[in-house]
Amino acid sequence: MLRIITQQAEVRAELQRICDRTHDDQVVHKEATVREVLQAVKRQGDRALLHYTAEFDHQNLKQEELRVSGSELDAAYQQVSKELLDAIRLACRQIEAFHRQRVPKSWVHFGEDEIVLGKRYTPVDKAGLYVPGGRAAYPSTVLMNAVPAKVAGVPRRVMVTPPGGEKSIHPAVLVAAQEAGIEEIYRVGGAQAIAALAYGTETIPKVNVITGPGNIYVTLAKKLVYGTVGIDSLAGPSEVLVIADETANATYVAADLLAQAEHDPMAAAILLTTDAELAKKVQAEVEQQLENHPRRTLTEKAIAHYGLIVIVDSLEQAAELSNEFAPEHLELEVAEPWELVEKIRHAGAIFLGSSTPEAVGDYLAGPNHTLPTSGAARYASALGVETFLKHSSLIQYSPIALQKVAGAIEVLAKAEGLPSHAASVRLRTQPKGDTWGMEDGDKPS
Repeated sequence: MLRIITQQAEVRAELQRICDRTHDDQVVHKEATVREVLQAVKRQGDRALLHYTAEFDHQNLKQEELRVSGSELDAAYQQVSKELLDAIRLACRQIEAFHRQRVPKSWVHFGEDEIVLGKRYTPVDKAGLYVPGGRAAYPSTVLMNAVPAKVAGVPRRVMVTPPGGEKSIHPAVLVAAQEAGIEEIYRVGGAQAIAALAYGTETIPKVNVITGPGNIYVTLAKKLVYGTVGIDSLAGPSEVLVIADETANATYVAADLLAQAEHDPMAAAILLTTDAELAKKVQAEVEQQLENHPRRTLTEKAIAHYGLIVIVDSLEQAAELSNEFAPEHLELEVAEPWELVEKIRHAGAIFLGSSTPEAVGDYLAGPNHTLPTSGAARYASALGVETFLKHSSLIQYSPIALQKVAGAIEVLAKAEGLPSHAASVRLRTQPKGDTWGMEDGDKPS
């Protein structure tokens, strides 16, 4: 059952406990396992991939079965309903339209004395997209990773996802990948898939950036390979925080909390409300909606450990607590959500009003659903086009412009004890002569 608490000291302690739920002693043990997997794949390539796929996913693959075949991709379209195909295509269009608005533009500025400054954006050469499997199929996660990479113009986009029973991958996942322009797909998951993307194997290419959420092993693997490759973020178990006042509908709020809790036993579902009566109604409604829930055991576990209802004195206090928690998903189910949003500083995605359940953002509103978790929204943002781009500075000085700043550069270079920095400017701006241009005692012997 969802607990209701009111004491502020307890509230803050519980929110911190939930935020830190992935930082326990078990993680240290799991990290050791992940390091072993990464090193094995780095040394042994495909052989290690096949070994760990058999050990962890209980699927005995041959090397030639790692890559999903063209016939499998074609067959996937025959295995999804027209309604699902239409929904995937609608989501794909919506997500692409949103992310096209976010593409940064290269620019050049021509200043005085023929100084040219600018910034040039270019995509990475190869991106690796991780799509989780296991408890469910996630065509939406395919789109949220693949579409921004496509919009960014990444030339080679490869996807990895763990195989299900009989080595299969859900046809909806394969269809979503193709609709988003991905045809290079490998049936491998877990830390071993991240290792393959980071280091390369005989079959799977080494990439420049790895994106996509996964379980704790995937998250730890991404953390450990960062630096060898870029990553989007360290996505932890999912979470939602709902701020509601007396105008909120208890049935809607309960459904939104359960929509998050059904993801994972470690998912967090939190309600902050100014209305004690609403708190009781939501508590009862959660129990009722759980009665015949297909994922009841998993969802109840999440609710029991990481579910919470907090009664607050004001919406301002709710905003303050929310900012401290920095939720992945924040729902504002209040009478005036646009007023309250002005007080929100830290959240991965914000859903305003009672007609905007988080599921809208999960599937097809357009903004990305791969978001910072566990408080990372204080400094991180959603996966987007920028994840797949890097920028280079453009600088050009004319002889006149260089002459004007040569003295300042020399002073700074001498202050840092770097004579060749100063000389590289002086040789261009002064008559040939003394290379170092310093006092005799300062010249190198």
